[in-house]
Amino acid sequence: MVRKLITILLITLTACATPKDCCAQVDLKKYFKFATFYGAASGGTSISDVETFSVNNGLNTTTVKTPFDYNIALGVRKIARFGYENKAQTFYDGTEDSWSDGANIGKVKGLEFLFEVDYTRQRGDEYLDQHHFVRYVDDKYIIKGEYLEDGFADIKYFETSERYRYKVNDKLSFNAGLAQRLSEPYGYDPLAEWVLSNGNIHYTYLALQQGYDVDVAANEYFSPDGELVATSNEVWQEVVIPVVLANYTEEKRNALDLMIQHSFVLGFDYYHYTKSFWTHAWANIMPYHLDQGGEFSYHAFNDGQWLDYSGGIIFGTKLNKRLGVFTEGKYNKYWNREWYDFKLGVNYIIR
Repeated sequence: MVRKLITILLITLTACATPKDCCAQVDLKKYFKFATFYGAASGGTSISDVETFSVNNGLNTTTVKTPFDYNIALGVRKIARFGYENKAQTFYDGTEDSWSDGANIGKVKGLEFLFEVDYTRQRGDEYLDQHHFVRYVDDKYIIKGEYLEDGFADIKYFETSERYRYKVNDKLSFNAGLAQRLSEPYGYDPLAEWVLSNGNIHYTYLALQQGYDVDVAANEYFSPDGELVATSNEVWQEVVIPVVLANYTEEKRNALDLMIQHSFVLGFDYYHYTKSFWTHAWANIMPYHLDQGGEFSYHAFNDGQWLDYSGGIIFGTKLNKRLGVFTEGKYNKYWNREWYDFKLGVNYIIR
């Protein structure tokens, strides 16, 4: 479904590339002028190998090896750089922290877009990250379609928004409108039906329902494939059961249809830049969400309305010819799921 929606965005972007009676022919090169296609791979050593010990049938030593970390980035972007963004790098490799991509408006009016996919392995865990958006900014309105998948934060959604824009001046503008988000039902907890009256989970019975087998007399535990996965209750509880719960939760969530959430959105953008001082800030808040009912509605899970919001700030100043300070950060909270980044620092040049 999400891939289809992204395809629709691309079709919309290029729909006027062929002659039609309803619109004039548009040169496709105009839309991709100054765009950058990129692909890059990077990697490095992960955490060191770990030795574990056991005393069953004598002393046994096992080395747990962690494979190397890597990142593979593929994408295309057409986003005008802000004045504070570093232009020194010769090539774009997709690993840059372009936090200003989260702003509501870009440096210039008109059409901008980003399509990026990152395949990442970090400390042995593999993630798929995606960020795609098409944005059109005018003096009076903003239209945007965006798809975000952050494997590390475990968040994935498709969002469109249509907003009226009010420009206070060339630096500050406010916007208001409607947003539509398509996502899995984040108000659904697959483990809720397994919670006992004392708050614990009957995890062994759940594992049996998932195909695991337990030989109580021999203290042996088998996977659905018949593989021996534990020979003690401690290993069963601490190693196997977390995997069982994670797989069960993922399976149940994937079996549900995606849900669409209609919300009212308010936002602002502020941008000021000189060579010695700059501030770029933006924020969005969704204070009201249409309750469409349904068993897995987030309204039912949250018992009413809630606030979703996001924002960011990029600030820097050169206090004199030698000393400068900076801070950058962005924060997102959707459906009570949080993901954020920040950094700050000081630069001092010895002359």
